[in-house]
Amino acid sequence: MSENHATPASDARASDAPEASAPEADAPAAASQTSAAQEAPALGATAVSAATPRRGEPMFPDGTGPAADPAGSHHERRIRSFQPRRSRVSPSQADALRRRWATWGLDIDGLSRIDLDAFFDGRPVVLEIGFGMGEATAQMAAADPDTGILACDVHTPGQGNLLGLAERNGLSNIRVANGDAIILLREMLAPASLAGLRVYFPDPWPKKRHHKRRLIQPEFIALAATRLAPGALVHCATDWEPYAEQMLEVLSAEPTLENLHPGFAPRPDFRPLTKFEGQGLDKGHIVHDLLFRRRDTEAEPPR
Repeated sequence: MSENHATPASDARASDAPEASAPEADAPAAASQTSAAQEAPALGATAVSAATPRRGEPMFPDGTGPAADPAGSHHERRIRSFQPRRSRVSPSQADALRRRWATWGLDIDGLSRIDLDAFFDGRPVVLEIGFGMGEATAQMAAADPDTGILACDVHTPGQGNLLGLAERNGLSNIRVANGDAIILLREMLAPASLAGLRVYFPDPWPKKRHHKRRLIQPEFIALAATRLAPGALVHCATDWEPYAEQMLEVLSAEPTLENLHPGFAPRPDFRPLTKFEGQGLDKGHIVHDLLFRRRDTEAEPPR
């Protein structure tokens, strides 16, 4: 979801897909905006290799797929909740990347503002951070074709798999963002532009010294809240009880959000039961869902 542990809405944890980054514990992420307001540039599409590249070599040297480090050195480095892995991309995943990345893919370079209305053909957009191999994301997109899903992750095989699922099932409401979700939120999304935020089964970083790597922190939620439109839904889920308690505390402390339930929420029907979640339930894990809504307040200035 290596240190790249993002499992939201997928069947992956440490072994599968990386999560977008968390802000440094003692250095809150700034919410300053870039002056650029143009749509993010599209990428080209030609052949892409299915082989794992050698160390130090780019997986897509001709720029035909997701970049290894799209933000490069022009954004500050923080303590992150992920570390991109160099994983083998299967032929089918490579084929999906080759054919769909130019129109349905986006590198998070932090250099321009995304025109979500144009990118999603006028649909309201939900940001999903971490999607593993994308099966649950595809199910949710199929069940709600009028809502766009901007699915953010750094796991290249998962990106290819999700694009393949979207193409085979005619899911034109999915877009895949490659890179750091903090940069995406802070630099590339306009205030009040999102209809929702989903973070499913992020890595719990159970060791105390690693808690600063958890994604759900006050600074992250404060930033994300500025990008949510009034009434937007924030939905988190985890099977790690200490992390669930932290999520509840952090979300409850954000003044622009209100809890839709007294404490934790029952699992909503729109969140699919994943294979990973089922395995956890078989082991006696308790899954906690949290549903918060952006308050219907007047627009606030960007933080």
